[in-house]
Amino acid sequence: MMKIKIAKTKNELNDVYAIRKKVFVDEQEVPLSIEIDEHEDLAIHFICYNDNNEAVGASRLRLLDTYGKLERICVLSTCRGQSIGKQIIQQMEEKIIEENITKATLNAQTHAIDFYEKLGYTVVSEPFIDAGIPHVTMDKQLNN
Repeated sequence: MMKIKIAKTKNELNDVYAIRKKVFVDEQEVPLSIEIDEHEDLAIHFICYNDNNEAVGASRLRLLDTYGKLERICVLSTCRGQSIGKQIIQQMEEKIIEENITKATLNAQTHAIDFYEKLGYTVVSEPFIDAGIPHVTMDKQLNN
């Protein structure tokens, strides 16, 4: 059973950054200077551990005035296809609802549009390039 939690300790945050570095920097060749940005300290970071207590997924959530912004959602390549990303997103949405916010938004890599549509997200922008990768903005209304 996967365990997804808000990263609170230094070790948990180190695990978050290690997963993000493996997926975005090593695998997708996003420069580290773009991957780790000025929003880290104010964001809520989520970490996912497998049965062996190994970090396998991570994400970041920023609570803005009228919406929660889901960011940096990633799962190790060896662990994809196990609904880990879906479970991480569900936890992020629960946190947004806890904060009495009813809208979630994210910038999805275009290859992942179908994944997010299955979770109830709708494309609300034209494609754009972020860190050299095509993205679209997607929104979802959340129910309290």
